Amino acid sequence: MNFELLFRPGADRAHAGAANRAPAVVRYALTGARGGFARTLLAQTRLIVDRLAPTILCDLDLAGLRALCIELGYDAGTLVDCADAASVGALAPGQIALVADVSLLDPARFDILVEATGNPSVGYRTARTALEAKRHVAMVSKEVDSVTGVALARFAASRGVVYTTADGDQPSNLIGWVTWARMLGLEVVAAGKSSEYDLVFDEATGYVTQLDQRFAAPELAGLMSLGSDVPATLAARRRALGGHKTSATADYCEMSVVATSTGLVSDVELMHYPVARTTELADVYALREDGGVLSRAGVIDVFNMLRRPDEASFAGGVFVVVRTHDAPTWELLAQKGHVVSRNGRYACLYLPYHFMGVETPVTLFEAVLHGRPSGAANPGQCVVLAGRTTTAIAAGTTLHMGGHHHDVTGVQAVLLDRKDAPANVAPLYLAAHATLARDVEAGTLLTIDDLRGVDEALLGAWQAGCA
Repeated sequence: MNFELLFRPGADRAHAGAANRAPAVVRYALTGARGGFARTLLAQTRLIVDRLAPTILCDLDLAGLRALCIELGYDAGTLVDCADAASVGALAPGQIALVADVSLLDPARFDILVEATGNPSVGYRTARTALEAKRHVAMVSKEVDSVTGVALARFAASRGVVYTTADGDQPSNLIGWVTWARMLGLEVVAAGKSSEYDLVFDEATGYVTQLDQRFAAPELAGLMSLGSDVPATLAARRRALGGHKTSATADYCEMSVVATSTGLVSDVELMHYPVARTTELADVYALREDGGVLSRAGVIDVFNMLRRPDEASFAGGVFVVVRTHDAPTWELLAQKGHVVSRNGRYACLYLPYHFMGVETPVTLFEAVLHGRPSGAANPGQCVVLAGRTTTAIAAGTTLHMGGHHHDVTGVQAVLLDRKDAPANVAPLYLAAHATLARDVEAGTLLTIDDLRGVDEALLGAWQAGCA
């Protein structure tokens, strides 16, 4: 659902012409088409083929992409490998182009691009080219958005098309949820999401399971209640995990995207990452003077979901913590099971879901048929997803990006309030694949001056977004 529309009276009238010209079936191009997100979108599309159709699918692994499409039920006869523009242009209606080169994404064959490569340079150029051709863009690659999202949104507006985050992914879900709360006049003290995988504690065995990992943490048995000293309990839980890593570069990246659309900023550069249960969030994300962890209101953060095996997951969902305003109202809501802090001053409102491409068709319909973004219409660069070295790195070293969470080797992602950051701080995914121009010590916040061989197009977009 597009809550941003509620802040922009007349948006429907402004885009009435676009809606009248819209095709009966929304056509999309998809990059990174063999990835996990892409699969969920392609599978969902099969259920609404009368309204939504993939027309160009791009991935380096064409054989794997073809096999995926056939597995999902697409007719093998409609899937056509295309190695040049002429073969793409020659396709008959109903046929789907499978391409390995983003330059073959013919704008005549799609209404909206879904960019899901996760590659900052490729994703930016692909999105920019689509916008230049006056095609909408749904940005799933948070790595691209964290560097160039503000510039791309501004460029899209100048072209009369939509640049948007994608519903079903946490950034868009959280942006919408913050917007909803603000529409109701609620003060958002904190907003965020749960980390990717829950910490599931079995008191009978003293073991924690997190996805495919299992490790002993018997001290958690005595820490499943928050206690009167919230920071102390959270610190004890962290110690009980024995140094087990519970943060991810992807979390920082996603929260940077939310920040640019909401104006919320990080309270601390590594975020708080409390190990918490759903019922505790209103007490945890209170100001310090009220017993919580926050030094200020209006922050973005991520928490590690702690639960027992028989308790429901937060499912990678999103939350806002707001100030309560009328005691009887919130007492009534607490009686109905809503999460209100023990002192009654804060409440946590949450959506425990993260449906990925299952929900993304909503964004595609909204953008193409109604000219509306799922996120904010006018994002601003209020934070910087930056990088701080975890070890000394020699000049001439290439900062490789890789792995499931697109980590940059030797660099810890940090989320900085832009007004407190150095003017020349380097966004993390500008540094990715660049080379160090000098030796740097451990703990160094990377700046643009520390890098050589950066992607000049990305740098120009970053600087334009910061202007």
